[in-house]
Amino acid sequence: MLTFAILLPFAAATLLAFAPLSGGLSRAIAVVTATLALLALVVVWAGFTPGGGFQAEMEIPWIPALGVAWRVGVDGISLPLALMSGLLFVTSIAWPMEREVNARQYYAWFLFLEGASLGLFLTLDLLLFYVFFDLSLVGMYFLIGRWGHGEAQRAALKFFLYTLAGSLLILLAIIALVLITDPLTFDMRALIAMQPVAGMDLRAGLILLGFVIGFAIKTPLFPVHTWLPPAHVDAPGPASAILAGVLLKMGTYGLVRIAMQMMRETFATYALAIGILALISILWGSIVAFAQENLKRRIAYTSVNHMGYAVLGIAVAGSAVTGHEAARNLALTGAMVEMVAHGLITGALFLIAGAFWARTQEYELGHYGGLAGNAPRMMAAMGLASFASLGLPGLAGFVAEVQIFIGAFAIWPWLAALALLGLIVTAALFLGMLQRIFFGDRPPVLDGFADLSRTEIGILAALLALVVLIGVWPAWLLDMIGAGATLAFGGG
Repeated sequence: MLTFAILLPFAAATLLAFAPLSGGLSRAIAVVTATLALLALVVVWAGFTPGGGFQAEMEIPWIPALGVAWRVGVDGISLPLALMSGLLFVTSIAWPMEREVNARQYYAWFLFLEGASLGLFLTLDLLLFYVFFDLSLVGMYFLIGRWGHGEAQRAALKFFLYTLAGSLLILLAIIALVLITDPLTFDMRALIAMQPVAGMDLRAGLILLGFVIGFAIKTPLFPVHTWLPPAHVDAPGPASAILAGVLLKMGTYGLVRIAMQMMRETFATYALAIGILALISILWGSIVAFAQENLKRRIAYTSVNHMGYAVLGIAVAGSAVTGHEAARNLALTGAMVEMVAHGLITGALFLIAGAFWARTQEYELGHYGGLAGNAPRMMAAMGLASFASLGLPGLAGFVAEVQIFIGAFAIWPWLAALALLGLIVTAALFLGMLQRIFFGDRPPVLDGFADLSRTEIGILAALLALVVLIGVWPAWLLDMIGAGATLAFGGG
């Protein structure tokens, strides 16, 4: 089923790339393909046993001399991210195009990107992880460059060069890590059990540095985040939803799966430094977001802030402070919930931002005002997503952040206390954004502003219903993630 979920989007993308199909048929094929891939993941989830380690495994030798094989499987760390990604691709593909040009190629690139993204979360081979990591850059580059607006090509190039530089550092670190093994293997399960760099000092630190910088660019963390705002501002709304909801999670997932699980001893040595980097990203992201007058740029900087929370939880989990195993496990569970919650919430926010652009071709907050009467459904959807993002109890963001902060206070109370300041600024920036868009005087040019369509309402309802479900009844997600988080300390 996992192989089917990865290869089906690639096959459909190939069909759309070469078959002379209409835009409507191309969209239908893409939606059905993404839905089938999601259903395949749901089938795997139905047979998943929490705490059972890697499951639904499949292995086919590819390059035996190098220990490379087609290896797939899931555990409590990867399955939630794959399911969230599958849902986001269905909703983003189904969302109306902002510019109805080259629809067939547009949906082909979306499916190509889906195959690469699911492949990264589902593979158990380190070389294939890198291959899928790089393929995801290609798909997003074309979606931004060909269907974006403004300085789309420049934004796409900056995105590609920044993240490619990070991927090359990851490749060097992978090679250095694997060369230590005997016999040579890229099997993630074997590397986690082997702990190849245990007992090393400088060499292990340099390998970890390569992984941390590479994944920090992807996440992104301060100060290697500057590619993110232009990529979001100039990308079409559905591409922004995938960029924030799925691609950023590749960075945090890599930190957990590779840096923390395969290099536990070295990661623990530098965990505090990573935690401080996360704190800077939390504060910087929220403060800079508060100053933005561009709707999409403001949401983009909140991603730096929220992914900082996820990295803080990862740093706490990997700190190896004795006597606080429960707190560390709680922090990692919170970090994983944060990744899922951020994907759903920010994905919805970027789709809504795309709806604003489709109606006015404008992102500047000063252009809007008084839209509560014209667009009550848009206000309700954006309000719910905003309150979830600022961590309101009863919504998904709170479930994630409360676990991260409880774990962080047990290990580094001063760090957690400073990180709390980010929550205050985040609340202010979202409330201010809602006030400026929906209340006050409405400019005459917006008298004909249209509310969300039925298609847009249905898509947002699917995402936001999960945001509420996780906030009200998180047990089903915590059970799945919690078992994987516990096993992360003992070898997955």
